[in-house]
This record gives sequence, C-alpha cells and structure tokens, in this order.
Amino acid sequence: MSDELTSILMRPIPLEEKTGFRNLAVMGGLGRYFLSFLEKAEKAGEISPETRAEADKLAHGYETATISERKSIIAGMKRLLSGGKVRGGPKKDRAAEKTAEAKASIASRALSSIKGKNAEESDIQYAKGVGPSLGSLLRRMGINRISDLLSYYPRRYDDRSSVKKIADLQDGEACTVLARVISKREMRTRGGMTITKVLVTDSSGAPLTLVWFNQPFRGKSLKNGDMMYASGKAEFKMNSFEMNSPETEAFVEEAARSARIVPVYPLSENLSQRTIRKIIKTNLDIYADSLEDPIPERTRAERNLRGYSWAIRNIHFPESQEAAAEARRRLAYDELFFFQLRLAAFRMKKEKIPKNRTYDISPSILDEFKKGLPFSLTRAQERSIREIMMDLASPHPMSRLVQGDVGSGKTMVAAAAAFTAARSGFQAAIMAPTEILAGQHYKKFSAYLSPYGIKTALLTGSSRKREREESLAGLADGSIEVAIGTHALIQEGVEFKRLGLAIVDEQHRFGVMQRTSLQRKGENPDMLVMTATPIPRTLSLTLYGDMDISVIDELPPGRKPVKSFFCPMEKIGRVWEYVRREVGKGRQAYVVCPLVDESDKVEAKAAITQAEELSSGVFADLRVSLLHGRMKPAEKDEAMEEFRSGRTDVMISTTVIEVGMDVPNATVMVIMNSERFGLSQLHQLRGRIGRGSADSVCFFAGDAEGGDSAERMRTMVSESDGFAIAKKDLELRGPGDFCGTRQHGLPDFRAADIVSDSGLLEDAKSDAEAALRRDPSFLDRPAVERRARLIFSNPNEIIN
Repeated sequence: MSDELTSILMRPIPLEEKTGFRNLAVMGGLGRYFLSFLEKAEKAGEISPETRAEADKLAHGYETATISERKSIIAGMKRLLSGGKVRGGPKKDRAAEKTAEAKASIASRALSSIKGKNAEESDIQYAKGVGPSLGSLLRRMGINRISDLLSYYPRRYDDRSSVKKIADLQDGEACTVLARVISKREMRTRGGMTITKVLVTDSSGAPLTLVWFNQPFRGKSLKNGDMMYASGKAEFKMNSFEMNSPETEAFVEEAARSARIVPVYPLSENLSQRTIRKIIKTNLDIYADSLEDPIPERTRAERNLRGYSWAIRNIHFPESQEAAAEARRRLAYDELFFFQLRLAAFRMKKEKIPKNRTYDISPSILDEFKKGLPFSLTRAQERSIREIMMDLASPHPMSRLVQGDVGSGKTMVAAAAAFTAARSGFQAAIMAPTEILAGQHYKKFSAYLSPYGIKTALLTGSSRKREREESLAGLADGSIEVAIGTHALIQEGVEFKRLGLAIVDEQHRFGVMQRTSLQRKGENPDMLVMTATPIPRTLSLTLYGDMDISVIDELPPGRKPVKSFFCPMEKIGRVWEYVRREVGKGRQAYVVCPLVDESDKVEAKAAITQAEELSSGVFADLRVSLLHGRMKPAEKDEAMEEFRSGRTDVMISTTVIEVGMDVPNATVMVIMNSERFGLSQLHQLRGRIGRGSADSVCFFAGDAEGGDSAERMRTMVSESDGFAIAKKDLELRGPGDFCGTRQHGLPDFRAADIVSDSGLLEDAKSDAEAALRRDPSFLDRPAVERRARLIFSNPNEIIN
C-alpha cells in the first residue's frame, strides 16, 4: 500500500481518538470514510481484494459499535494499514508508478463524495482551510457549522471591473478605488478618540484621504507603498475627497485578474475579507454540487427559480450583478417558503384539535347585545364579529387576530365575543399588558355586560386581598363569567370553572409563554388576540401566518382626525401658549416625555424634570399632574382619576399612557423629543386625543434635522391612517424593531426582506400550503427537514 494512501486513511484517526471515539472525526462517519477510500483504492489497483475485504470487516458497523468496540476497530485498522500489502506483492509498488496528479484526483473525488452529504452536521473547524483557531473566530460570528458558512451571505458586492479613478469621483457617491498608500498619521482628540488618516492616490494623481475613528489597527496594518482597494462613500471636503470608515482590502494581482464582482462580508476585527472569501470558495467547491434541492421541481418551474446549488454559488461569487440578484431571490424564497411551511403545518395541527363545547351564536344573541349599546357598530366591527362567530361555531378552537387602528372599536368586538361566551355558559378572560389598560377594559366591559346580569371581575397585581379572594372564588365556582386583568390572571392559584374564551389585548407586549399560560387555564379555549398597532399585510403573514386575521379598517362616525404639527425645540414656547389657551377653554392636555429621569447617555427631557419645570414656570397657575411607570399602582390610579375627572389640567407622562387612557376632554398632546420614537408608537400616543367632539392638535417637538428622523416627522404630520404609517415604519426601521418581533420568533432572514419581497412572500405562502395539501408528510422529508433546520436554528420556536 502506498504511503500516500496510508496517510489519507490514517489522517482522521488521531482526531477520532482525541474526541473519545464518538465518530465525529469526519462528516458522515469514520466507517463510511474508510469504506469509500478502500473501494476506490482497490479499483485503482492500490490494494488487493483480500486487504479490501479485511478492512471492510473492520469498517462496517463502526457507527453502531460501542466505545470499547470502536477502540478495537481503530486498533485493527492501524495494524492493517501499517502492514497492508499492495496487490501484486512487495516487489512492485503500483501506486508508486502512478503520477501524483492521478493519486490526488482519486483522493479528491473520494473526499468530495463523503463530505458532500449532510454538510450541516459537521463542525466548522473541520471545514477545509479552517481548523481550531479560525473556527473559534467564525463561531463568534455565529458560524458554527459548515452549513452556516455556506449560508453566510455577502452584505454587498464590489464590482472590480468598474473601479473608479480618484480624479473622477463625485461627492456623495458610493464607490471603490484602487490606490497606493502615500502616508499615514494618527491623532488623538481631547476626549480620547483616536483618528487614523491614510493618504492614498492612484494613476490619476488625485489624492484621497481614508479616515477611521477609534480603529488604530487600521494604520498599523498598512505600509507606505501598499496597493489596496478602498470602498465607501466619497465626500468632498477642504478641496479634496475623503472616505470615512471605508472597507479596505489588499490588492492581489492574481485575484484582480480573475475577480470582477467581489463579495463583501460582515466581519469581526481579526478576520479579513480575503480569508473568508477563500474558505467559502474552497468549501463551495467541495459541497455545492452535492447539496439537495428541497424545493419541488414543479414549484421551481412555476416560480422561475434557479436550482439551489447554482444559487448558493452565485450568492457568493456571482457571474454578474443580475446573477447575484437572481440567486438572492431564490434563497429569499427558500427562507420565506420554509417559514410559511412551518406556520401552515402548525395551523393544520391546531385545526385537528377538537373543541368540546358549543356556543349559542343565534342572531337573537347578538341582537340582544347590540340593542343595549348607545351607538351603532361600524361595518368593519360587524364583519369582524361575524368572523369570530363563525370561528366559535367551528369544531376546532378559534385562533384569530383582530387588528385595528387607534379608536376603531376593537374593545367592542371583544365584548361581543365575551357576551356570546357568557350567554352560552362559558367564562371569558381578557388579559391586558398594564393595569391602566386592564382598569379601562374593566369599566367598559362592566358597562356593556352588567345590564344583562353578566358578572365581571378585575384581577391585577395591586388588587386588595379581599377583592382578590372574592374574584378567585367566583372564577373557581363559575359565578364570575368574565375576568379582566393583567398577567395576574395566569398566576398560580387562579382557576376557572369553564374557561371557553381567552382574549389577549395589545398582544405584542406579551411573550409566547404568557399567552400559552392563559390558554392552559382552560381546555383548549378559543383564542382571540387584539392589537391597536396596525400591521402591514406582509408582516402579518409572517408574524401571524398561523392565525386568521380580522381587520377593523374604519373609525366610528363622528371621530375627528387629529391635526398634527412638528415644532423645533427653539419654538416650544409657542406650543406652551397654545396649551394655555386650550386649558382656558376648559380643555386638558398631555405632555409626553421619553424618560422618567435624566440620563447622561440620552439627552432628553425626563418626565420628572419636565413636570418640575412646567409646574413652576409657564404652567405655574395650572393644575399639573405626573404619571410614569415607576409610581406605585395606587399613585397611578389617583393621577389618572384626577385627570379623567378634570381635576388636573395638564398631565406630564411617559409612554405609560400609550394604551388605556380615554379622556374625551383632552384635546392637546405635546410629544417631547419626538424623533426618539418610532412611527407606530407616535401614532399610538396621538390616539389618546381626538376622542371627543372638539378639535384636537398634536405637536411633535424635537430636533429632526435630516435623515430618518425628518422622514418620520413628515409622515406623522401628513398621514393619519395607521396602516399607512405602519408600512412606512416597517420600511424605515425594519421588522426586527417594528413591534418587538424578537418575542414573536420572527427569523433573522439572511436573504429575504419582508418589505421588498412582499410578492415573493405571498407566493411562498401559497406554495407551502399547496405542498402540505398534496403531501401532509412533506415537512418530514429528509431534505426538507434538513433545509428548514439550516434556515432556522430552532424551528419550533418560530410559532407563537
């Protein structure tokens, strides 16, 4: 047997011994590794059939062997390999007669055939060209397996075929230049900041200054005369161009000749673009062609999608910009498809859960409820109630989201559902995120339901002991039919006799476990969740793909739109004058601050400081109250009741009033440092006014000089439709920050963008549902299950 073949076969044995004979040394298992090489070696004439048969006996069964048995197998393999004979005897070593190129080809093909299978199972340090040291760096970037490496997509590309000359740069353009380092210097500011400046030039003779802040290693890594690529935004300053915090890469002539469109990856400090490109390219060559495509060929043809292997190559090293876009589209579809597949499967599973209760949804029940209302329901409310009634009549538990703009009447819809449950002999529980909102709901539900003899109770963390005990007893014996409360509803000791309907309001403020805990208080109760945060359809399909959705898209008649204005902080005095005039007319006002106390890190007026300044200054003769989250429950209740009853004129508050405050006499809101809020939150806050018949005005006070802040203020001043505002908010902030989506389990999509890929999302949802209808076991196919696991580290957690 040749020394080279022996070396190849012996190579993984030390690692197998080091890892405790756990069959982790090579991907696919050590037995398969031996068998594959031995087969090819026999065909090439390097070993005799007798040696091959003896080795096969040892290699077979390695995966199912015990640790002690594996030790014996390895020992036997060592003896065989060290003494194995070449076919034809010792006089003539046929392997020695082969060229090095032929032998390398055999080893390469064998290694590729082994490693091309189930790549996701292999630790990143075993990827070709990685090892323990580089593997440790990659793990810090979230690359733990070879599959993570292949799906570590570039954040952008440099088109090296169109490198700009420095003399041709335009102010503000994003570009790449190829330049030589002329000089460098480092400065330190009084505040301790390090500024590194590197002067470069190119064949055009024009200078360009590269600038980095607090990155001294940049200067140390560059030498005068070095050629480099620099990519960033060119800015014309002081008669020459600068590029702040550019990405740089050493110029390599060989790479420059072959590379035109070059991937640029997000990196840690100790890893270069050249290194990450090299290891990704190396491992793509090994694995890409053997990766199974989990998307059915029929679906790929219908959606005009390229093959998976082609896409994974071209997302990293595209043939053209068009190929990069096509590859991203295919991989984005994969992410959306598998996410929707999980949601569809979960939904189908829920639809199989039996519901052992029957509701009376006859028209007379709802007619009775509506006759007691002092107003008529809107068409959107009527439609949502009908959809809920159909769910209640279903043989499976309801799972429905009701979303509507501020003041659209979601509470009334929930009250109709609770009324139906109580009239049918079941209990309903309504869980709100704050005591303020829970108290508000309790008053409304009591007003709507008590005339019919339906008993309600309020259960919060601040409930008095006697009230709490009475409520617990009433829920346990069924005499209390509707319970309204905070998370206190899901605490130990709270038992329902016949919980049929669970309602969660402002549901994005609750975690998955809290909602699940409420459901567990009954036997698969019907679940209705509500949100006053209008959610664009694309995000709804992603966050709530496992739920039915009702949209209340109209406001009750007589509701006047709130006039909105932006006010720079230097003109805030005019706003205070307007507030005084409104108070003089008998109206009330809110002043909302982003913080409770002053913060050195965030230069914003705090509620406490603002209340002190206003009550002792411009509002010294007015009645000013304070409300914030750190106050005791009794203090909050007192402050709210004073404002609600008109005993105070101006309420200085944090965002604690975002939900639950309903004071029709409040006609003015001033939101301080408004640029620090997201659009959806600003819209929620603004919804606290305009609830009466008088005209209402909201002032957004702050410093919005440009960028996203200015765009947000323009949107709030010109737009009143909550759904349009939510769509803009999603575009500006992205789904991760839109409404606490981390707790929803929204995946960290690498290729997909649910804002720009809305059409792709619709296609993926339709295709996922169709795939499961055709084959309910589709998700259990090995290639499908493996791909879903690669996209989502814990697929089970993506479901609410």
